[in-house]
Parts: sequence; C-alpha cells; structure tokens
Amino acid sequence: MYAKLETRTFLAMLLGVSLAFVLLMKPFFGPIFWAVAMAVIFHPVERLLERRLGDRPNLNALITLAIGIVIVVIPVLGLGAALIAEGMGVYQQIQEGEIRPGEYIDQINESFPAIQAFLAQFDVNFGELRDRAVSAFLGGSQFLAKQALGIGQNTFQFFLALALMVYLTFFLIRDGQKLIELLIRALPLGDERERLLFAKFAEVTRATVKGNLLIAVIQGALGGLIFWVLGITGALLWGVVMAVVSLLPAVGAAIVWVPVALYLAAIGEAIPALVLTGYGVVVIGLADNLLRPIFVGRDTKMPDYLVLLSTLGGIVVFGINGFVMGPLVAALFMAFWGIFIREFGHEAHLAAQTDVSAREDASTRES
Repeated sequence: MYAKLETRTFLAMLLGVSLAFVLLMKPFFGPIFWAVAMAVIFHPVERLLERRLGDRPNLNALITLAIGIVIVVIPVLGLGAALIAEGMGVYQQIQEGEIRPGEYIDQINESFPAIQAFLAQFDVNFGELRDRAVSAFLGGSQFLAKQALGIGQNTFQFFLALALMVYLTFFLIRDGQKLIELLIRALPLGDERERLLFAKFAEVTRATVKGNLLIAVIQGALGGLIFWVLGITGALLWGVVMAVVSLLPAVGAAIVWVPVALYLAAIGEAIPALVLTGYGVVVIGLADNLLRPIFVGRDTKMPDYLVLLSTLGGIVVFGINGFVMGPLVAALFMAFWGIFIREFGHEAHLAAQTDVSAREDASTRES
C-alpha cells in the first residue's frame, strides 16, 4: 500500500515538474521548434557526412549546420527583409496618396459590371466587399510597417532568438539520435509505437518544411518574374507576397495575380492581362498543383484536402509556424488512429469472433 502511494506521489510530482518545465520553455517555443525542424530536415546530411568523414560528431554537426544556414536561414532572412522593406515603401505611397487601392477596385467594377451583378445573386454587397478589400490591403501594408518598426526596436531580441535557434540546432543535429533513444526508453507507449511516431514526425516535418518552402520560393520567383516582365510596379514586393501566400494550398499566389490581371483588363491593357492570366494558370498554377502533392502530400501520405485543411487550421491556431505544425498534428492524428485500429481493432475483432463462436457452440449443445 505504501509502495503504491510512493509511486503515485512520484508520478504526480513528475507530471507537475514536467508542466512547469513546459511553461518555462514557452517563451522560446519558436526557436526550439525551428531548431528541431532544422535538425530533422538536415539529419540525412549529417548521416552522409558521418559515412564520409567518420565518427566525428562535432565536425559533422558543424558542417551540417553551416549548410543549413546557407540553404535555409540566410534566404529566409533575405526574403523577410525584402518583404518588409517593400511593404514599408508601399505603405508610404499609400499614406502620400500615390497608391489608391479603392480607385483600382472601382475601375474594375466600372469595366466589368457583370462582377457586381454576379455577386448580387448571392446577396453579396460589392461596396462592402470593396471596403473590406481596401481595409485588408491597408492593414497588410500597415502590418508590414509595424513589423519593420518592431524588428528595428527589438533587434537584440530578434537576433537572440535566431542565435538560440542556431545554437540548439547544432546540439540537436549532433545528439538528436541519442535524445530520441532516451525518449523511447522514457515514454510508456511501447518502443515499436514510439519509433513509428518519431519516424512520422520526422517524415512530415521534413516534407512540409522542405516542400512548402520550396514551392513558395518557386511560385514567388515565377510571379515576381512575370510582374517584372510586364512592368508592374513593385514586382519584388508582389513576388515576395506570392511566396508567402503560396503557403496556403489550393489558393496561394492566385490571391495576388488574379486581381492584377482584372485591373490590367479594366484599364484596357488586354494583352498584358491575357499574358498574366495564361501565365498564372499554366505556369504558376501548375507549379503548385504538380509540386505540392509530390513534395508534401506524397511524403506525408495524406490526401490533398487534409493537407489544405490542416495547413489553414495550423496557421489560425499557431500563426506562421502553423504551416508546419498543422500537417504535423494531422499526420500524428492519423498515425495514432492507425496504431489503434491495427492493434486494438484487431483484438476487438478477434474477441467478437470468439464470442460469436462460443454462442454458436452453446446453441448447438442446447439443441
């Protein structure tokens, strides 16, 4: 009796200390999460270096980290800096009256009155829709301006988080396999199940980060290129914006290039409008439709609609980190239920068959 009390007390204190530790680490959630993601993505590189250079964990981890910084960290920082700088420029132009998004929407409405008539069939007020679009545009540019100001005021905090992420990534690359084995020994889920879940975690993280970021860069580059060729103002900004919104499956860059194509048609630029429309549908659209199932859906073994819903839900719940965490939660959900159905569902089926056989034998004896 006393031994049971000791065990329960210990488990309660273990749970309490674990929760306290999680709360302690909560301010560093972003750096920790991305350090884990970086370590998972570049783990194959570390294994390759281990085969080539031998068992030199510090050197292998350092080289792997340097490769990760060059491939991922520096381009992402450059992309973010370009987005904020261009957004600041657009915000200033809006404030000075050089850019008037409301007038652009009114121009589209005047040139294509059928749009307003079509929306009226669904009881959608074009005026309200216009005001919301203008507010969203102004809010987006203001948000970028605030982010630029915030980063300028919190430069030390930003680079501290970045340095913490890089620091943790080094140790996770070097000691990641040992940590996984330690967790497998500690967690009371069964070693086989835990290995399956860790493998699914690595698979989904690698697929979503690698796939989504690669697709975003490709679509942003393609969109920015056609805007530059057509002489559209702010091609770099719109390319970066298309890269960001490309993180949303099935919607993505069309949020940007479709309104621009409509505006070009509204002001009489028929050929650029047709070129942009054809390019957007064929080149940008196919880049998303062909590459996303290959890089994301295939590796995660999740249907496209689940990838879309989990990505959108993840962004709503977790913010920008949600484009990875959403599909990750969905994949783990499917993995847990797969284990349950395979193990407990099979046992329940055997028990039901045994029960039916017993009833049939009892009925036979009675007759």
